[in-house]
Amino acid sequence: MAISKYLDERLVVFLEVEERNRAIQEMVDLLDRVGKLPDPPAFHRAILEREKIVSTGIGMGVAVPHAKLEGYTDFFIAIGIQEKKGIEWQALDSAPVHLVFMIGGPEKSQAEYLHLLSDLTTAVKDPERRKKLLRTTRPQQVIQLFEGC
Repeated sequence: MAISKYLDERLVVFLEVEERNRAIQEMVDLLDRVGKLPDPPAFHRAILEREKIVSTGIGMGVAVPHAKLEGYTDFFIAIGIQEKKGIEWQALDSAPVHLVFMIGGPEKSQAEYLHLLSDLTTAVKDPERRKKLLRTTRPQQVIQLFEGC
């Protein structure tokens, strides 16, 4: 399964915000504008509820907020990049987040979700890829960095 299968340049946003909930809201709004969310408020609530359990800031300047809900047929990944100061996310390593990978998809596809999460985590562990992502200025550049992943 290739990460690139789940990416769409319309789902890349360059964030200016420095606060987690504002970043989440901007990304949910983007997903809604592109037509990925059957019920935007439910998706937004699910993302925030997941954050209450434990931060999705996994370290290395990366966060992976996610929600699986009924009514979705496919997984998707929205990518938010904040290359300046970073976003306070209460990450596991306490570092600010610069790269946000918001995943959404069907509730009953646990195996596909776990593969997607594993492949994405492996891809973003590459420090060179993270550096290149922060230097991008266009969505197409972001997508290209995941070709072959």
